[in-house]
Amino acid sequence: VQLQASGGGLVQAGGSLRLSCAASDTIFSSIAVDWYRQAPGKQRELVARITSGGSTNYADSVKGRFTISRDNAKNTVYLQMNSLKREDTAVYYCNADFPAGWGRWTSHWGQGTQVTVSS
Repeated sequence: VQLQASGGGLVQAGGSLRLSCAASDTIFSSIAVDWYRQAPGKQRELVARITSGGSTNYADSVKGRFTISRDNAKNTVYLQMNSLKREDTAVYYCNADFPAGWGRWTSHWGQGTQVTVSS
């Protein structure tokens, strides 16, 4: 299973970006997917989650600005980021736990995509 994250870039404060996380396995549509981020010198933090049923949760720091969604036909999860702030600068990763049989799950990470917000 591979997760391919893309869509990062350099944007001015107040601008928008849309990140994508595409999976090589169709079971992707049946599992929850998370977006994390890690800023320099900081721990990786959970930004947003979407369940298989489409329920969403967000970190307080991004509520009202970020929207996570999924297109199951494309095996892709998106993170729409609006009203970006300098403190949103980080490497963003998508993550999902895939069933590995016998009740086990394996965690898969995308390669990360850099988001840089300038003032």
